[in-house]
Amino acid sequence: MIDTALNPESFAAMPVAEKISAKVIERVSLYRQLLQRQRKEGKTHFFSRQLARLSKNTSAQVRRDIMLIGFTGTTNRGYDIDDFIEHIARFIDGEKAMNVAIVGVGNLGRAIISYYGRDPKLRIVAGFDTEPDRTDRVILGCQCHHISALETVVREKDISIAIITVPESAAQAVVKRLCSAGVPGILNFAPVKLWVPDHVYIEDIFLGIALDKVAFYTQSRRAKPGAAQ
Repeated sequence: MIDTALNPESFAAMPVAEKISAKVIERVSLYRQLLQRQRKEGKTHFFSRQLARLSKNTSAQVRRDIMLIGFTGTTNRGYDIDDFIEHIARFIDGEKAMNVAIVGVGNLGRAIISYYGRDPKLRIVAGFDTEPDRTDRVILGCQCHHISALETVVREKDISIAIITVPESAAQAVVKRLCSAGVPGILNFAPVKLWVPDHVYIEDIFLGIALDKVAFYTQSRRAKPGAAQ
């Protein structure tokens, strides 16, 4: 979170990552997805009010986000979609592609490989599992290894991000090994909070909690007077 009490000079001297909140990254990532769809439909430019409507946001917030990530461009015809998508890619993904590993090649792991496996900037280059039918073979274009080879493959493939889809009971031990092997970023789908050292960034995706929220707000809306029965 940005400290609004900072003076402009102090704010300008801060590293870029410290100026950007997680909410900004979430919104900018959504903008990219929405504009990729617009591009497929043949659109070439967009106005902030159009992107605000698509993202269920305000035009002012969209313009602040665009300015915060350093994108500039003429707004006479609207912002150029190709230029903006390329700018977001450089801003979020960096100039250099990052290699990704997935630990746990069950149903969820395979779905993630299928969906994200062809991303040119975040490449899923290795999978790990303990089951014989999921190791020493290629699954959906991804070479999968036994978990015993984790440290060796992480170093050989220069893996920067690991996606965890293992059972809760195995998650902390897996993450400890990944951190020791030098992986600085982890996306965790196991239903448990995991400890990582300060130099490692971890994002937890709790599907059960998300479903509980949907169930709660769904039933609360059904209970309102006048709701459709």
